[in-house]
Amino acid sequence: MIALTHAMVLAAGLGTRMRPLTDDRPKPLLMLEGRSLLHHALDRLRDAGVQHHVVNAHWFADQVAEAVAAHDAPDRLVLREDVLLETGGGVAQALPHLGEGPFAVVNGDAFWLDGPTPALQRLAANFDPGSMDALLLLVRTAQVDGEAGRGDFFVDPMGALRRPEEQEISPYLFGGVQILSPALFRDVPKGPFSLNLVYDRAIESGRLFGLVHDGAWFHLSTPRDLGRAETMLRAGMLTALF
Repeated sequence: MIALTHAMVLAAGLGTRMRPLTDDRPKPLLMLEGRSLLHHALDRLRDAGVQHHVVNAHWFADQVAEAVAAHDAPDRLVLREDVLLETGGGVAQALPHLGEGPFAVVNGDAFWLDGPTPALQRLAANFDPGSMDALLLLVRTAQVDGEAGRGDFFVDPMGALRRPEEQEISPYLFGGVQILSPALFRDVPKGPFSLNLVYDRAIESGRLFGLVHDGAWFHLSTPRDLGRAETMLRAGMLTALF
């Protein structure tokens, strides 16, 4: 168990699959239930007790900075990326602002509804620094309203993760919410790289773990996904997601 004090929201991506909605704004500033996805993410982090928030920005970075300034989460910092650093490079650049212990990272387009206990609280309660370098929130592919592909991970009885091998279809997707240790980023390359690089290193050392989400989660990749999520939320059709 850890106290979650620092967090980052990844908001620098180009959102190409969400075009034309992202022709004039970044994907995290698309609206759902009358609020931007970015503000939803900051709401969850603030409510989880996070005191230091970092948001990266590249595509329409000025809009991201304005949205972050308009939020009431404590200690908000925007890091602009002149060159898109991808997920891993973005977190690596932010490390000096993310404290010395484990921190949360939330995708700027992640949207979920909590189960009986808030997802971020569950992650913090289950994170064991002695055995883990990363704890990812996982979603059952059977509950995903949209294209789940081959899935992302298998989970053993202790929660340790592995990748699907060729011809395997895994039952879980990564839900875009996680707790990471700074130790993951030792000897990472400079410049752009994916978080998948450090995930695979953690798998090799037996330190990548997952926690299955017990609430609703929304797959938001295309304009159709966003419209369907809005319709389902307004209609209260959440039983379809469990």
